[in-house]
Amino acid sequence: MSKPIVAVVGRPNVGKSTFFNSIVGRRVSIVEDTPGVTRDRIYAEAEWNGVHFGLIDTGGIEPDSKDVILSQMREQAQVAMDMANVIIFMVDGKEGMTAADEEVAAMLRKTGKKVILLVNKIDKPSDPPDTLYDFYELGIGEPIPVSSANKLNFGDVLDEVVAAFPKGAGEGEDDRTHLAVIGKPNVGKSSLINALIKENRVIVSDIAGTTRDSIDTPFRWQGEEYVLIDTAGIRRKSKVYENIEKYSVLRAVAAIERSDVCILMIDAAEGVTEQDKKICGIAHEAGKGIVVVVNKWDLIEKETNTMRDFRQKVLSELVFATYAPVVFTSVKDNVRLQEVMKTADKVAQIRKTRIPTGQLNSLIADAMMMKQPPSDKGKRLKIYYVTQVGIEPPLFSFQVNKRSLMHFSYSRYIENRIRDTFGFEGTSIKFVFREKREKDQ
Repeated sequence: MSKPIVAVVGRPNVGKSTFFNSIVGRRVSIVEDTPGVTRDRIYAEAEWNGVHFGLIDTGGIEPDSKDVILSQMREQAQVAMDMANVIIFMVDGKEGMTAADEEVAAMLRKTGKKVILLVNKIDKPSDPPDTLYDFYELGIGEPIPVSSANKLNFGDVLDEVVAAFPKGAGEGEDDRTHLAVIGKPNVGKSSLINALIKENRVIVSDIAGTTRDSIDTPFRWQGEEYVLIDTAGIRRKSKVYENIEKYSVLRAVAAIERSDVCILMIDAAEGVTEQDKKICGIAHEAGKGIVVVVNKWDLIEKETNTMRDFRQKVLSELVFATYAPVVFTSVKDNVRLQEVMKTADKVAQIRKTRIPTGQLNSLIADAMMMKQPPSDKGKRLKIYYVTQVGIEPPLFSFQVNKRSLMHFSYSRYIENRIRDTFGFEGTSIKFVFREKREKDQ
């Protein structure tokens, strides 16, 4: 089931990206002492005391700003707040409370969500500045003094975040296959869903989704039950959500988390855009199945091998997901819609594949004979044993002599050999490497 989502919001330059990077454990957001440097939301997986959740770093909110970029950040943060289970509101303890903070607080109170107020840049909690107490006036709750730069009080913050997650989150598994239709605006996502529902005679009406506000449509296809998640079907009246391309990434995040297979729709006339790469990258990193659907294929002039060449071009752009099958459709003409479902269903089943340990180790032994493992300073990588420890996505555990010797290029070589032998079309496969002295957990 989906992970809880936490959004970090606040005015520009209060330290949100530094906080985000510290929690995630690697530098993902750009950190620069210039207001407005974080232009796009950043999403990453985080964990605290065994509890996993998604963390969103937004651009700074500047209420009622006439500056185009700051206004867009405000809109983007609004989307993040809508989809989050818990909202971290960060303010600047050195600068003190501003009118903008009060307006942001007013926005947050309207969400009805759990809001945790962090007063950043408090390097000496034993001697907090007088400005700390001013933030009680925001009506958000007790302000927690933190220092993003020094990770001060991070443990207390994360304890409160995790405690605010819904009870039983992640429990109650749904064995239906969940298909998320993702992609940038105006590529035909809703049209595809409507066509699939009509063609396959939907048996259940639209049901509003979770707090993430996607629209879930259960339906039956060839005797099996599925759920279509329509990220374009978010019901909003505000113009904030209309025709803003960058927010499609943010909307896709929660849908991807809740899905088994992602149907990435791209526009045949436009080809693969940077936005498509972002969205596909999130699905890949989340370990979901991916089917690329090239819509509006009727608009492309055809010659010999047009489809083959276009497929190669798509996969060369999505270089991290070359395992993804590509289906060419024209939704308005009902072309190859059944192939979309057949391919998505096939990928969903492939993600459940288990490889016998004996076959796996035989393959790895042959692979090492054909290509010698890398070495460093006279010490060569040894792979003692391999076993599959998980599915959806397939997860393989390697017992090695030294993890640092497993170079990326050799790991990719091993992955390619596994794919050549066992397939795994449409799904990423994950590796974990443990040194021999380590015990499997």
